[in-house]
Amino acid sequence: MSKLRLDLLPGKGFVPHWNMACQEIGNVCEQNLQTHTKHTAPGSGISRWGPQHAGARELANLYSPGKRCQEWISVILCFSLMAFNFCHLLMNFHLSYIWYILLGTVAGILTADFFSGLVHWGADTWGSVDVPVLGKAFIRPFREHHIDPTAITRHDFIETNGDNCMLTLIPLANMAFSFHTLSSVELYHSYPWHCYVFALAIFATLTNQIHKWSHTYSGLPYWVTFLQDCHVILPRKHHRTHHVSPHETYFCITTGWLNYPLEKIGFWRGLEDLIQGLTGEKPRSDDMNWAQKTK
Repeated sequence: MSKLRLDLLPGKGFVPHWNMACQEIGNVCEQNLQTHTKHTAPGSGISRWGPQHAGARELANLYSPGKRCQEWISVILCFSLMAFNFCHLLMNFHLSYIWYILLGTVAGILTADFFSGLVHWGADTWGSVDVPVLGKAFIRPFREHHIDPTAITRHDFIETNGDNCMLTLIPLANMAFSFHTLSSVELYHSYPWHCYVFALAIFATLTNQIHKWSHTYSGLPYWVTFLQDCHVILPRKHHRTHHVSPHETYFCITTGWLNYPLEKIGFWRGLEDLIQGLTGEKPRSDDMNWAQKTK
């Protein structure tokens, strides 16, 4: 780790560059977690994790213009539908809905957290980058993330959130269609359900942004760190548990609320044993192959 730089400012003495130092400390923490498994370059004691990792460089180069275009389209459509639905929720609001809204919001957050874990577990554990269409487009970022965990902090808003926006397009479009076609009476009775779907869509859309914040150790807005400290969204320390190789636990990355109970009942391990028994496929074999790349 490089030394903390100090600047002498008139009347203020030495002022440390805290943002740079904090992010660098965070990067070291991420890399130290990886070295617990002793994946080092042959003939050296130097860890290969991070942007200098051979697999990380190869995976980063697979990010294509076509993928970028898909992400832009998904983000534009998602936030347009979100704005449309939010306006109609406001227009159809009644005070009698308040408890339904609260319950629907909590249920939506829990559902988003569970599905974030399910998608995360599936992409981490099964398949490979060589799978047609899905491999380079959707499995690749998961492989890159495990060997270069802070790469996500260098991604812009579109690359970070494009895939999640795409996943929520169908429920948001269906919700918009309902607002356009249902009668006022039908909308009155279906309003609690729409509140649930909207909360689910918002938190599912923001999951990877929340995930990015959990890897960012400097420059975060106060309200983000406050939500992390209150465990309203995924805290940084909580998510580090997942990044201890072989990355087999704590998959939920929206709030992380479900990680402990799912781990306690052995949910993910049970699914892995079932699938391995039926198919003979070994969990995370492709993930480990990328981790062991040296050139």
